Amino acid sequence: MITPTTLRSAATADFPALFLRPWREDDVPALVEAYADPFLRRWTAEPLDDAAGGLRWVAEQRRGWEAGARFAFAVLEGEPGRLVGGAVLKRGAPEAPSAEVGYWTAARARGRGVAPRALEALTAWAFEAFAGSGLERLDLLHQEDNGASCRVAQKSGYVFRAVLPAAPPEFPLSGHLHVRAAGPAPAGV
Repeated sequence: MITPTTLRSAATADFPALFLRPWREDDVPALVEAYADPFLRRWTAEPLDDAAGGLRWVAEQRRGWEAGARFAFAVLEGEPGRLVGGAVLKRGAPEAPSAEVGYWTAARARGRGVAPRALEALTAWAFEAFAGSGLERLDLLHQEDNGASCRVAQKSGYVFRAVLPAAPPEFPLSGHLHVRAAGPAPAGV
C-alpha cells in the first residue's frame, strides 16, 4: 500500500515551491471556488457546485488512495499553502506497466508554471513509488482542442504519441496521448 505523502516541487526565481498533498476537508471552500471557473469546468468530468459536493469529492479521493488506484493531490503554493491546482495519478491495476496522470490549475494561478511544476513532482514520485511494481510509462490524455494541456505535456517531457478518437459520452471529442517513460527526466524538464 502506498502511504499518503506530501511532494514538493522546486521553487523558481519567480515563484515559491509547490506542495502536493492528499486532499482534505478543509480544502473544500477553495476547491469549490476553483471549480466555479467556466474554463476549468469545460475540461473536468464532474462539476463541484457546493460544499456538500466538495466533501463527497474529497471522500472519493481518499477512497482512491485506500484502494491504491487513484492518488489525488491538492497543489498548494507556498506555506501555509494556497490552493492553486490539483494533480492525480490513476493506476488501474497494481502491476500494470502504465498509469495515467492528470492535472488542473486554478484561474488565479494560470500562466505561472504551476501545471508543469506539479506534473514534474507527480511524475518523479510515481516512478519512484511504483518502481518495484512494474511501472514503465505514464500517459497524459487531453482533448485535442486543449492547447494549454498540450503545452504542459511538452514542457514536462511527455512526448506526443497519438490522436485518440472521440469516445462519447465520457470523451466527446478526439484527444491527444502523450507519454513519458521511466528514467531520468528529459533535458530541459
